[in-house]
Amino acid sequence: MTDVLLLARTHVLTAIRERVTLFWFLIFPIFLLAILSFVFGQLGQEGEISFEVSLVNLDRGAAGSFSEMIESVFDDLAQSGEEGKEPLFQLRRPTSEEDAGAFLDSETLAVRRGRRAALVVIPEGLGRRIETELVTIGPSHGAASSDEAALQIYYSEGNASSDMAVAIIDQVLAGIDREILARTGRFDPQAAIPSSTTWVGSTSEETRYVDFLLPGIVLMGLFTNALFGIPGAILFARDQRVLRRYWVTPLSVPRFLGGLGLGHVALSALQIAILVVFGRYALGATVRFASPTALLLLLLAIATFMAFGFLVASVSKTGTSSMAIANILNMPMMFLSGLFFPITGLPAFIRAIVYANPISYLADGLRASVGVGTPLFSTGLAVGVPLAWIALSAGVAVWRLRWDVGR
Repeated sequence: MTDVLLLARTHVLTAIRERVTLFWFLIFPIFLLAILSFVFGQLGQEGEISFEVSLVNLDRGAAGSFSEMIESVFDDLAQSGEEGKEPLFQLRRPTSEEDAGAFLDSETLAVRRGRRAALVVIPEGLGRRIETELVTIGPSHGAASSDEAALQIYYSEGNASSDMAVAIIDQVLAGIDREILARTGRFDPQAAIPSSTTWVGSTSEETRYVDFLLPGIVLMGLFTNALFGIPGAILFARDQRVLRRYWVTPLSVPRFLGGLGLGHVALSALQIAILVVFGRYALGATVRFASPTALLLLLLAIATFMAFGFLVASVSKTGTSSMAIANILNMPMMFLSGLFFPITGLPAFIRAIVYANPISYLADGLRASVGVGTPLFSTGLAVGVPLAWIALSAGVAVWRLRWDVGR
């Protein structure tokens, strides 16, 4: 047992002393966790999505007119309801000294180039038209032509921000329609269709991106550590004939693997602890990995990635070629697994790769175990697919891996 512990200690000390290994083992995961959290950390949080919208009211008349009411609604949406929260709209309007026509031309160009989400124009005569149709004549007499004093909305088709802003404006206008009908006595709340809204599959709090990201970064670190560390520890030692010196001692291959595996598990535990502490105290993450399910999934992830490391070692002729193969596998497997962003909405051919990737199931299961999001895969798949990859990788490694350059 002493020889196994000494091998484990040697593996840990060697990994920590090597600068390149230390960078990919510790510095890069922390750097990526911090950068992605700072850049995308506000996604999905209320009050952090704001649209630049231009508004021109060409129908300024007496106070209390319908045009003034429409403008006041947009004014309200441009005010933040809570301290520290962004308003829904950031309104741009022409100043009293600015020519309205020149402002319209400038803002239309800004919408076309994507610098504004939308441009809303209240034309001259809109308030009078609404009053005539709803108050004097009534809806039964028919509406005027669509291009006569109609509210105009300009947006950039295909621009996600512009499309979203227009969808919100449509909802705002629907609310304004209801308010106008209520003011004229034509809206009967009793005649409205009764409805109720129930949230399904949501939590009382929005999931913060750092809480979504931290489990993915932990798995990324474990994957990178095993994919590069295991083949390097075996093949470079084999190529330099270090393993040959082991085999002339009573040390057997199973005991060598036991020491290597124990050292790798110790490194992985250290890596998990550092990333979780950094995420919690430096970035404010709230997820906890202390549950039995999360710990078992982390052990499964370590075993799965170790098996991948042995697989790479078994198909590589030298230590240098193993690094090349690991680099080829590293990026596609990480980015097509949902470690950094959700994997929903991907094209069918990419989803096929995602569903064959064991990291996808480990990430989904780990997030579910720490209470982040709704799982896409069942518990059986989250465990079964990685186990299948472990069996496949171990079988190939037993068949192909050579332990000595002379064999």
